[in-house]
Amino acid sequence: MCTWGGTQHLTQVEPSQGIAGDDTALNGIRLHCTRGNAGHNTHAVESKSGSWGVWSEPLWCLGNSFLVAFSLRVEPSKFPGDNTAVNNVRFRCSDGTELEGPGMGWGDFGDWSNTCPKGACGLQTKIEPSRGLLDDTALNDVRIFCCLS
Repeated sequence: MCTWGGTQHLTQVEPSQGIAGDDTALNGIRLHCTRGNAGHNTHAVESKSGSWGVWSEPLWCLGNSFLVAFSLRVEPSKFPGDNTAVNNVRFRCSDGTELEGPGMGWGDFGDWSNTCPKGACGLQTKIEPSRGLLDDTALNDVRIFCCLS
């Protein structure tokens, strides 16, 4: 459960691979939740992640604020071409602050998810597995599960 103060999120992003490379962009999302002393009372919420990229520095909801909604930046499918699917994510904190990951700029941000008034308690990702020499996309969708109490 990520409703206690100081929720952070990290993203796993593959940088641009250039004209001849296969871009996957956003590969994973990890939420870290803290209560009191972050060094002693932290746990992570993560679903499956792709194989490419490195984890970013964390972005925090401050004080007793917590994540309540998200929006994905998605590049529409194109043929022929190098598809990436989800390129970045924005989270909204309960105090109204918006946090944007360091993902790629391809595509547009969609609508905000439904708001979780009591915070996020779970995370599910849809990941395309490696396709070898074919075009890879990695992260294709995200679902946040709201806390009930």
